[in-house]
Amino acid sequence: MIKEQSVVSVGTDFRMPDVFRFGVGSLSTLVDSIEKFDAKRVAIISDKGLEKAGLVNKVTALLEPLPISLVTYTNISGEPTFQMLQDAVQVIESENCDLIVGIGGGSALDVAKATAALSGKEDLSPYISGEKTIEARTINCILLPTTSGTGSEVTMNAIFGDETQGVKRGIVSPVLLPDVAIIDPELSLSCPPRVTAASGVDALTHAIESYISTKATPLTRIYSEKAIRLFPSHITKAVHYGNDIEARTGMSWVSSLAGVGLANAGVGAVHALAYPLGGQYHIEHGVANALLMPFVFEVIGTACLEDIKDITAFLGIGDSHVRQQDSLEVLVDYLYDLLVDLDLPTSLSQLGVPEESLPALAEQASKIDRLLRNTPYNLGEQKILKIYQNAFKGKGGK
Repeated sequence: MIKEQSVVSVGTDFRMPDVFRFGVGSLSTLVDSIEKFDAKRVAIISDKGLEKAGLVNKVTALLEPLPISLVTYTNISGEPTFQMLQDAVQVIESENCDLIVGIGGGSALDVAKATAALSGKEDLSPYISGEKTIEARTINCILLPTTSGTGSEVTMNAIFGDETQGVKRGIVSPVLLPDVAIIDPELSLSCPPRVTAASGVDALTHAIESYISTKATPLTRIYSEKAIRLFPSHITKAVHYGNDIEARTGMSWVSSLAGVGLANAGVGAVHALAYPLGGQYHIEHGVANALLMPFVFEVIGTACLEDIKDITAFLGIGDSHVRQQDSLEVLVDYLYDLLVDLDLPTSLSQLGVPEESLPALAEQASKIDRLLRNTPYNLGEQKILKIYQNAFKGKGGK
């Protein structure tokens, strides 16, 4: 279904990487892409986990026949911070690299594409603080995701933790889109169940939030809708039987399609409330989104009941005879049941978040205007606090 826009935006752009390449075994095409860029010094940016798993060595071995110098940077662990980003920029500049290949989950890809965008800039601080938007980059960038969730390979933003302020912030610019995105579902086969679950529901969050976004268009909704439709057919098998390449391929499509929706329509309140949890308590982004989604939609869904009914139909959990208000209850129950089915946390208390911290978290989330404006519901600080309180107790909690 293609929905009409209630308000027509003038000059709305639609952006994707220059090349979007999808397919089982497409890692092998990395050689051709590097040769087309005529690169001389190539940096591979990944994380310690993938280095330990041998994937970084697999990629370097693939590239060894090429007449290039290789630099590997894998000093990334957990959620990325601005300090990690600055360290990576310093290394890549000192090595005079002219192409960056990012391989990994959202953390590694965010560091890779932001490093490519910031290399050569005299002062990084105004870009990191958000005072200036990155207008151009001089280093080519290729991204290969190994998880199915963030969609970082097709988005214009990168998220980092500010360790001094205990918050998470995004760098947003069209130049963060890579020149080439290579999505090979085989690269996600080794992704462990919890990461598969958290990243998978993260992708669903992107799809649903971009579908209801105030910036959504008929074009962006095509991508969001397809991601939502594919999700229920593949997520459970990808988590509980991770060697199933069909399920992995389906979730790779979910991630990238939802990422395109995110990149062009934006996400909203779920992400706004997730960021303080990541900044203060280092809760994984996908876990925070998955946990918050049913409690956020329980509130904001009342403002977009027609869209909610569409979404339940896409997921195969609603039908044309269900009232719109009942569709919201069906969706909220489905999102909560997902947490149980995928062995994800079902309450903030379960994650060790202190109840007394909720007002401060609500104050932080209420200031994330960039995301809250995308939500078709006016969420003030007190309503945000109530959502956190409900999420702290969990479904039916006292």
